[in-house]
Amino acid sequence: MRCPRCGSMDDRVVDSRMAKEGRATRRRRECLDCGYRYTTYEYIETSYPGVVKKDGRREPFDPLKLEKGIARACEKRPVSALEIKDIVERVTARVAEEYPEEVSSEFIGERVMELLRGVDQVAYVRFASVYRQFRDVAQFKEELERLLKNQ
Repeated sequence: MRCPRCGSMDDRVVDSRMAKEGRATRRRRECLDCGYRYTTYEYIETSYPGVVKKDGRREPFDPLKLEKGIARACEKRPVSALEIKDIVERVTARVAEEYPEEVSSEFIGERVMELLRGVDQVAYVRFASVYRQFRDVAQFKEELERLLKNQ
């Protein structure tokens, strides 16, 4: 691993721990040339399934696209970037576990809404309005009533 301070390739691992619910290994490293300590994460390389859209089109699953959509729903809400990344990681892990070849966009959207509902209800309604393509205020009202009923 190249030292971010001096560029040396000589380092030693000081500490290793499990991270991201066992999906990563966190390593503390120390450069043997300059003594700088830094953290690295080791992940399993994942191949993602294709996504089948509502109109039948297919595209590759993209966790960054998912993160952008969730972040947009969470704008100006008290939802941290860490919480957004956690939702993306949990949805991505579930997709990879259950659908190795292809997954429907409906499955992804429903999983995101499940997790957002527990994090921030306004962000949940924002996401639902785009995902379910609300056409008018009545559809918003129906979703809000369903949300209030399930509390």
